[in-house]
Amino acid sequence: MTNSTASPALRTPPAAPAEAAAFFTARLTFQADVSDVRASLVSGDPGFVLVDSRGAEGWRQGHVPGAVHLPTADIPARAASLLDPAVPVITYCWGPGCDGATRAALALALLGYRVKELIGGIEYWIREGFPVETATGAIEQREPDPLTVPVGSVSCAC
Repeated sequence: MTNSTASPALRTPPAAPAEAAAFFTARLTFQADVSDVRASLVSGDPGFVLVDSRGAEGWRQGHVPGAVHLPTADIPARAASLLDPAVPVITYCWGPGCDGATRAALALALLGYRVKELIGGIEYWIREGFPVETATGAIEQREPDPLTVPVGSVSCAC
């Protein structure tokens, strides 16, 4: 056996394969990345509703085209009028430094919706070069950030 005390990364050893498989399956059950969500949306039949859980200012600044605007605070009062309980929901907020999408996903789950969280939020959506719709209805798109997506590609192909 390798001495893991020499490696700071292995001070806590990796889980057994079965435990690791259960953990990573759970993560994929609860989260989706921006590339997969984008590919699903462009397919024309994503199989989910994308919910932007940010406030009005964030929505007007720019949101994913086709997303439903449902701020987290409004979920208990408005979800039933906007969402079909039979259709899964994916929530997003600002980005990895914000837990708004997590709070929105929790609120929806407590109401009985099947829900996932979009990891990276609108920040990584924009950083990967995907389009956003502004308050005027204009579609804007920035060049992809080479720190988040390979140059000349819309996917990391992982």
